[in-house]
Amino acid sequence: MSASTLAEGSRIPETVTAAREHFDSGATRPLSARIRHLRALRAMLTENEPDFEAALWSDLHKSPAQTQLTELNVVVAEINHALRYLRRWARPKRGPVPVTLLPGRARLVPEPLGVVLVIAPWNYPVQLLLDPLVGVLAAGNTAVLKPSELAPATAALIARLVPRYFPDGAVRTVQGGVPEATELLAQRFDHIVFTGGGAVGRVVMRAAAEHLTPVTLELGGKSPVWFDDDADLPAVARRLAWAKFTNAGQTCVAPDYVMTTPDRVPALVTALRHAIDDLWGADPRASGEYGRIVNEHQFDRLVGYLTGAEVVIGGDHDRGQRYLAPTVVTLPDGGRPVVGPLADHPVLREEIFGPVLPIVPVASAEEAVQVINAWDKPLALYVFSSSPRTRRLFERHTSSGAVVHNAALIHAAATGLPFGGVGPSGIGAYHGSYSWRSFSHLKPVLTKPLRPDTLRLAQPPFTARGVRLIRRLMRHG
Repeated sequence: MSASTLAEGSRIPETVTAAREHFDSGATRPLSARIRHLRALRAMLTENEPDFEAALWSDLHKSPAQTQLTELNVVVAEINHALRYLRRWARPKRGPVPVTLLPGRARLVPEPLGVVLVIAPWNYPVQLLLDPLVGVLAAGNTAVLKPSELAPATAALIARLVPRYFPDGAVRTVQGGVPEATELLAQRFDHIVFTGGGAVGRVVMRAAAEHLTPVTLELGGKSPVWFDDDADLPAVARRLAWAKFTNAGQTCVAPDYVMTTPDRVPALVTALRHAIDDLWGADPRASGEYGRIVNEHQFDRLVGYLTGAEVVIGGDHDRGQRYLAPTVVTLPDGGRPVVGPLADHPVLREEIFGPVLPIVPVASAEEAVQVINAWDKPLALYVFSSSPRTRRLFERHTSSGAVVHNAALIHAAATGLPFGGVGPSGIGAYHGSYSWRSFSHLKPVLTKPLRPDTLRLAQPPFTARGVRLIRRLMRHG
């Protein structure tokens, strides 16, 4: 049986130990090994595309085109980017040396952290498991992967393929649910990557604290939208509908709610209705491109959001098929636009994570800024405005993981940009060089010649003249 065979239950400690022994052997450190592992990961994806398409259709009703666009292509692009720049990233760089330590010289030498645990969610079960893995392997680490049990077909496929493409054990998988995840988190890792909700993120962070393990947490939240671009309304509505209802809204950076002025609400609703019809037809249930809710629990939660709201688009649902149509709602006028735990309706209190889009009327862009700043910093902020002043307003007076103008969702596929949250929406970032940096340690290496012995000035017995010279050099050098 291969060293990287699926581990479950009591085999979890042995799996982590084996991953650490493999790292300690030094086998993953050479650039040649890192390149080989990245190419193996790429081959795993490209040689098994039909299997991934079938698994994601089974788990999420995700079409082959959507699987290619939002899962496989994203990871392959990340791999290609890493292969293109890996030698540059891994090259030691000259470090600055203060005048007091001359004629010393310094280098920053990157080294891998060790064993990295990647815990993935169910909504993008390939991308959000394997995209961080690219950086983990590029940095020279070994990895333990925990696919989501809520996407069982995808998890089983990855567990089956990993031993075939990583026979040396550089990557290992653990399948299972909460008990297995809990046992995994009890082990010592050198870094943990988790994508999911804030409640579980806190559990991960508490477990990591036991071993002082650094974490990268991608936690989502309520990503807001501001709209005032009347001239381009059809294009805005199409981009907004696509970003919100792709994967049936089950995307951590999907638009969570839209703010606009009251006079713009009717036109926006009409435009969104046309956009939804254009993208998925008059009956999205019949479209092969529209997804399904992952399970009955999530379905019931989302349908519950329709109670007490005015459904202006969609609302059709079928529990047997876990189908909820692209839905747009407005809420009774509570006299104050509030998002967060004090909101009157649960659709504004909780991250929606499904195909329900509330429209929240506000008096102005300035009031929208106040609504955003009154609650947790979001993972993303989307601004559809032709006004440079309005764009600057949101850039300068709000804080979020990212700001995207005139689009939504697309920054998650920007390989060269960091992807991450801020505050409650996440800790740390990855993608491209930021992935490699997150999973590497830049070790300073400082060399100080024995001659001339300039350190003598900093050693007793001190003289007044020597102290004055050292003070001048240290404060102004």
